[in-house]
Amino acid sequence: MSTTDATPDAPLENRTLREQVIDHLREEILSSRLAPGTELGEAALARSLGISRGPLREALGQLAAEGLVTMVPRRGAVVTRLTRREFIDAYQVREALESLALRLAVPRLGTAEKAELHRRCEQMEREAQAGNTTRFFEINREFHRLLVHASGNRKLEAVHAQLIAQMGRLMNKSAELRGGLEQSAAEHRAILDAIDAGDPALAARLLEEHIEVPQRVLKLPAADTIFEDEEEDSEQPQAEEWRANG
Repeated sequence: MSTTDATPDAPLENRTLREQVIDHLREEILSSRLAPGTELGEAALARSLGISRGPLREALGQLAAEGLVTMVPRRGAVVTRLTRREFIDAYQVREALESLALRLAVPRLGTAEKAELHRRCEQMEREAQAGNTTRFFEINREFHRLLVHASGNRKLEAVHAQLIAQMGRLMNKSAELRGGLEQSAAEHRAILDAIDAGDPALAARLLEEHIEVPQRVLKLPAADTIFEDEEEDSEQPQAEEWRANG
């Protein structure tokens, strides 16, 4: 799949250049406009963005640290491709991180933070009833992000954010296969009830069970469609290279 047409050719503004390049490329990757396996040719990419190769290399280094880009010998930066096994592994790490975060968060949560979690839970319930899958999972991710933030452990929060970024391109697809929006909303409500009761062990157990559902789904034949593009690409002798227009 070509990404030439999808990638803007206009130069980026020169303010906070490194951060802006990182944000731009991260969005291109997470939106799948830069597909898994795409080679990011430095010369063409720097020319298209109107920047030198120095800040571009710094940006690619940061994206490599986030797991969105892989540095391959003799090929340079390549958009990372997650296999089914790697994606399930990432879910398992996410489960462990969020379980720990919740155990830390429950004793710390104040009235305002609980009210915000209740608001998100109610929004999920409304979107589930309306069958709005996209909006449901947007709120879902924010609910989980708030729980991790409430842990007070900034290292945990940073590792979690990096992991979610790596999983981001495939998370919506796997979440949609999960099905049962109302069941998912009910699971969030049960987690919140345990939080309100001041029971971190129960809340963590319910959250672990909740995150285990997509892991089980990913092992089923129905999940083949999530990874078929990657499997087809892996059979190609070389990944497609990113090139500027013209």
